[in-house]
Amino acid sequence: METEQVMRNSRESPGARGRAIGTFGTIARLIVGAAFIALAFVLGEFEWFSLPLGLVVFPAALLLFQWLRLRWAPGKLEATGQLGFYLNILIALPFFIVSYTQAAAFLFYGASMLLAAARGYAGCEVTAISNWLLRREDQVGCVIFSPIDAAEAGGRQGARQSGRHV
Repeated sequence: METEQVMRNSRESPGARGRAIGTFGTIARLIVGAAFIALAFVLGEFEWFSLPLGLVVFPAALLLFQWLRLRWAPGKLEATGQLGFYLNILIALPFFIVSYTQAAAFLFYGASMLLAAARGYAGCEVTAISNWLLRREDQVGCVIFSPIDAAEAGGRQGARQSGRHV
């Protein structure tokens, strides 16, 4: 699929070629990330354990998962097709539905989006923290930002082909 190829091309390491996302991708991540963090406090289910759960336990669990996965499969994870999207939704949705983990999920995803915006990371926010700590660029299907990133990557690619600078 052409969109997946454009997304793969835009997912080179930010350190290797600069920011992998454009202005709109950065702004979208900042807005949605800030909104998710605000929702963690506004929804009324915020408990004392929400902060450590969302900002320490969830990232540590994903970091451990990534580290263990790398022991058996050291190659780049590239789960950006439909299956990756659906698995991402299937895994994340219960954390947003269950009242005890809802605020923590909003905190984790919000903080991850802010980190992705700061790094210029085009991948899904769920891997932003573990990729940063492990110095990797593994990818899973990003439900929220893939369409924006694909459109921006396509615009940059079209501008390069026509000789315009982006």
